[in-house]
Amino acid sequence: MIDPRILREDPDRVRASQERRGASSDVVDRALSADSTRRAAIADFEAKRAEQKQMGKKVAQAKGEEKQQLLAEVKDLAKAVKEAEAAQVAAEDEWKKALKAIPNLADDAPAGGEDDFVLIEKVGEPRDFAAEGFEPRDHVELGRMLGAIDLERGAKVSGSRFYFLTGVGAELEFALINLAMDQAREAGFTQVIAPALVRPEAMAGTGFLDQVDDGVYKIEDDDLYLVGTSEVPMAAYHSDEILDPETLPRRYAAYSSCFRKEAGSAGKDTKGIIRVHQFEKVEMFVYTTVEESYAEHQRLLEWEKSFLDKLELAYQVIDVAAGDLGPSALRKFDCEAWIPTQGKYRELTSASNCTTFQARRLDIRARTENGTTPVATLNGTLTAITRAIVAVLETHQQADGSVRVPKALQKWLGREVLEPVQK
Repeated sequence: MIDPRILREDPDRVRASQERRGASSDVVDRALSADSTRRAAIADFEAKRAEQKQMGKKVAQAKGEEKQQLLAEVKDLAKAVKEAEAAQVAAEDEWKKALKAIPNLADDAPAGGEDDFVLIEKVGEPRDFAAEGFEPRDHVELGRMLGAIDLERGAKVSGSRFYFLTGVGAELEFALINLAMDQAREAGFTQVIAPALVRPEAMAGTGFLDQVDDGVYKIEDDDLYLVGTSEVPMAAYHSDEILDPETLPRRYAAYSSCFRKEAGSAGKDTKGIIRVHQFEKVEMFVYTTVEESYAEHQRLLEWEKSFLDKLELAYQVIDVAAGDLGPSALRKFDCEAWIPTQGKYRELTSASNCTTFQARRLDIRARTENGTTPVATLNGTLTAITRAIVAVLETHQQADGSVRVPKALQKWLGREVLEPVQK
């Protein structure tokens, strides 16, 4: 959630952020009203509680008929105190709900929706297949020729948007994971294998609980959720903890399976493995101070770019518009790789600065000279396997259907070229 002091002291800033996101500012007015109601309820309860204590002293000193009269008044006052306490609890709940309905302040993100991003840079040049004299094959055909991707059996076993990675496809996944983890280790990240199932508190703390209907799988009987990214378990990793500021930044590179319903993507990317229900990912997650979070955000982006450079891909970096941000993010940078057969750039990585939004919900603080303060959290994709495979296969394909292996992956794959399988 946002810092409530900002809401109280500078509500116009919050309204401006909502406008940048293309969202209603009504949430601001509701939260301010809920805060006013909460403060009044607290004052009423405290006043009645103080009156009850004073009445108790009078009863102790009274005698006879006066005492009986006071006891009757005490009974009525006790009922009023109980009602005031219940009203305070209800007002507190409404205040928390209203505050949580406000997304992070998108002060620096471009205004607008999905198409209003700002291009930061383009890296590399897309291959000119026409100049090379052949029509590029898409990753589905290449995957079939290489014996790497089996969509038919994936659908037979699990349904649409599922797949098998077989042979060099499976090897390519492990190679990408190893390359990502190797880079993360060299950069000082602690490697983590994260759980793919989390409690509701973790989902709510990261701001993903509102997406359950559209994007998140829930295990009803166990009240657990399948994560769409290891950002969720890693954000909750230090929940309800006070961190030593000397240990910041804490950088983690977490591997996990990820699950997404893709309910809002009907008709989009139904072919192939660009948009699927299950995939593996290595996610960078950082805890640091708010002051340092902006520089750390740039570092996450540079680590993502370094990984894409190792895959020898052409890509662009965009500053995502406020209306396309999730509720937790203050700002987000995406790296989009060129996909030859689609003739456009597609998202491969994202890096978000969530400042204290998640930490306030999850109660993660750092000890300072003046007490404790919420930390900042950041996340960044190092590699999302299926999309990385798509980009590598299509970018580095050759006329005969073989695929040149980027030099950085050759160590893990043990070969320079992936050859079509003999039928």
